[in-house]
Amino acid sequence: MAYQPIWAEDTSKLNKVELIKLEKDGLDVIRTIIEEYAAGGYASITEDDLNRFKWAGVYEQKPRDGHFMMRVRINSGIVNSAQARVLAGISRDYGRNLLDITTRQAIQFHWLRVEHLPDIFKRLESVGLYSYEACGDCPRTIVGNPLAGIDPNELLDTEALVNQVNDFFLLNRDFSNLPRKFKMSISGNIYNTAHAEINDLAYTPAVKVIDGEEVTGFHVWVGGGLSAKPHLAKRLDVFVRPEDVLKVAVGVVTIFRDYGYREKRHHARLKFLVADWGPEKFLEKLTEIVGELPASGDDKTAGWNAAYFDGVHPQKQSGLNYVGLNVPVGRLTGDEFEELARLSDEYGQGSLRTTMAQNIIFSDIPDTKVDALLAEPLLKRLTPNPNTFMSRTVSCTGNEFCNLAIVETKVRAVRVAEYLDEHVDLNEDIRIHFVGCPNACGQKQIADIGLQGALVKTPEGTVDAFDIAVGGTLGPNAQFNQPLKGRVKGDDVAPVLARLILYYKENRNEGESFNRFVARVGVPAFQEVLNGILAAS
Repeated sequence: MAYQPIWAEDTSKLNKVELIKLEKDGLDVIRTIIEEYAAGGYASITEDDLNRFKWAGVYEQKPRDGHFMMRVRINSGIVNSAQARVLAGISRDYGRNLLDITTRQAIQFHWLRVEHLPDIFKRLESVGLYSYEACGDCPRTIVGNPLAGIDPNELLDTEALVNQVNDFFLLNRDFSNLPRKFKMSISGNIYNTAHAEINDLAYTPAVKVIDGEEVTGFHVWVGGGLSAKPHLAKRLDVFVRPEDVLKVAVGVVTIFRDYGYREKRHHARLKFLVADWGPEKFLEKLTEIVGELPASGDDKTAGWNAAYFDGVHPQKQSGLNYVGLNVPVGRLTGDEFEELARLSDEYGQGSLRTTMAQNIIFSDIPDTKVDALLAEPLLKRLTPNPNTFMSRTVSCTGNEFCNLAIVETKVRAVRVAEYLDEHVDLNEDIRIHFVGCPNACGQKQIADIGLQGALVKTPEGTVDAFDIAVGGTLGPNAQFNQPLKGRVKGDDVAPVLARLILYYKENRNEGESFNRFVARVGVPAFQEVLNGILAAS
C-alpha cells in the first residue's frame, strides 16, 4: 500500500472484517477468481475470500448453492448500445435472461457461477464496463444526472466529471480499504436527480461571484446514508469549481479512510463520523488536506423530481428529445435490453440511460422519429405513459435472491401497484418503495410511503408482513418518512395502502402533494386511520 494504515496500529480495536482486509486487500480476490476459483469451482472458495468477492462486484445469492449476484457500474447511468448488447448477452448466456436496474443506476445480474466470472469480466472490459468495486468497502458506483449533456435543467454537464472521479478511484489501492462502502453523487441538475442527501459525498449545482465573475460550480454535502439508522447529508460551507471536484473527493475519502470507525461494522459509515465531528470540524480537516476553498455560494437546487422522467421531453439540443420509459420495479429481460439497444440505434444515437428510480431513458430522438418509436411493441410493457402507481413504485431485490432480505418484494410490489391503479383514481404521483430488510437498498426512507419487510406469527404460521412509514422527501425541506405502528400482513398491504391514500385524496387541499399533506395533518392522523383499518380487519 502507498499509504500508512494508521487504524491498524492497534488491531484489538478492529472488527473481524477489518482483520481479513489487512491480511489481503479486497482487490486481490479478482486475480484469485480468474486464476484459481473459476477452475476449482464454488467448493474451492475460502470463507474469507468469499467475503472479498464483493470487491469484484459479486455477492452470493440466496440460497447459498453456488450462484452469485453481480452489479455492474454504470457511471451516471449512461451506456451506449454496444455496452447494452454486451450486458444483454451476459444476461442471456449466464443469468437466465434476467436483468435488474438498481436504485444506484447499476445493472444487476443473478444466477452467475464462479466458472462464468472470468468471461464476464472480459466481456465487460471489452466495452469499458466493470463490476469491480460495485460492492465492498470502497468507493461504489457514482450516481449522477442521467440526462447529463442533454438536460435543459442542468447548470453543468457532469458526465465527464463523474467519469474522471470514477477512473481515479476504480482499482486504486490507496482507497480500496475503507471502513465501509462509500457512495458518491454528482449532478448539475437543479432538481436533485442524484439524491444528494442520502450519499456519503454529493455535489449539487451552485453559483458564486468570484473576482467579479459569476462562476458555476457545486456545493458539497457529506455524511448521508440510509440503512437502519438513516442520516441526511450535511452541507459544508464551501464552493467547489468543476476542476476541483476530484481534489475534494480525494480529500473526503481520505478522511473516511483514515478517521472512519472500524470497530463495529454497523457503526462504520461516514455518516457516523460526520455526526460526531459536525460539518465545521469536518471542513477543517478537509481544508488541511486539500487547501482553502471559497465559501458557499448560491444554491441552485430548485426542487426534487425523485429521478422520474416519464414521457417525451425536449432536450437542450433543438429538434431532439429524450423518452423516459417505466421499467416495473427495475426488472427486465436480457432480450428486452437487447431490443432497447437496437431501438436506441435505429431512432437515436445509440445511448440508453438508467435512473435511480430503476427506469430507462432513450436520448437523442429526433422530432420526426418520436411517433415511430412510441409505436414499437416493446414500449407497450416498458411504457413512457405508465399508470399512476406503477410509475412510482420501487423495490429492492428481496428474498428471492438476497440473503439479507426476509420477505419477497419485487413481485409483491408489482401486484400492489396494479391493485392501486385498479382501485384508486388519483391525479397525483405517490412514490411507494418496498425493502426486504433494514439495509434499505430500495431507499424506503425517502418515499412518500415506505414499506419494510418483517414477519408475523398467525394461527396459520409465520407470514410476510410490512411496517409502513409516510412522508419522505428530498430536496428543499428534506426529511425521512416517519413510521406508523402496526404491522400489516403482506396480503393486506394493497387494500391498506388504498385506504391510506384515499384518506389523503379526500382531505388534501387543492394541489397538495402527499408529502405536504403528511406534514400538514401530522403522522398521528395517519396512525389513527391505520388503527381503524387494523381494528376492523
